[in-house]
Amino acid sequence: MGYEGPFHGSKHNFMRRGRHKLRIPNPHGDDINVSLLIRILREVGISKEEWDRLGE
Repeated sequence: MGYEGPFHGSKHNFMRRGRHKLRIPNPHGDDINVSLLIRILREVGISKEEWDRLGE
C-alpha cells in the first residue's frame, strides 16, 4: 500500500507514506477489534474490499 516501516515512536510504532504518518495502535501484540480496524482503514483511504483482496 506504499507505506514504509514500521518505525519506533515514543509510545507507538508508526508507518509512513510520504508526509502521512500512521500510528500503529497495538504495541502489545494482541488482536485489534473490528471498529479500530475500520477507523485505521478510513484514515489511510483503503476500502474494506481492498483490504479483503490483500488477504487473498
